[in-house]
Amino acid sequence: MTFQRIVVALLVLIVAGLGAIGYFEWKMAVQVRTLKAFVEGYVFNEAVMACEQAKSSTPFKWNGGKSTSEIGLNSVKLDKYNVSASYTLVADGVYCDYDPIKRKAGIGSSFLERE
Repeated sequence: MTFQRIVVALLVLIVAGLGAIGYFEWKMAVQVRTLKAFVEGYVFNEAVMACEQAKSSTPFKWNGGKSTSEIGLNSVKLDKYNVSASYTLVADGVYCDYDPIKRKAGIGSSFLERE
C-alpha cells in the first residue's frame, strides 16, 4: 500500500512538473514573439530607406513597387560565437537584406551569398 502511494505521488509530481515546464515555455514563446514584432516594427522604416538608397544594378523600389512583401527578421549563426542578423524585404522580385547592427543594406538573391 505504501509503495502504491509513493508511485502515485511521484506520478503526480512528474505531471505537475511537465505542466509547469509547458506553461513557462509558452510564456517565453509569447515574450519572444512580442520582442520580435517590436524589433521588426522599429527596423522597418530604416530598412526601407536603406534598401531604396543602396547602390545596385537592380533598383529596389518599395514605395513604387507593384508586388512588395516583408519577410522579416532572420538570423544566421556563422560560427560558434557570431550570429548575423538580417531584415529582408522583397519588392518586385528584388530581395534586399538590411543589417540592423551595421545599418547597411545589400541587394541580391540571398542573404547567405553576401557579406
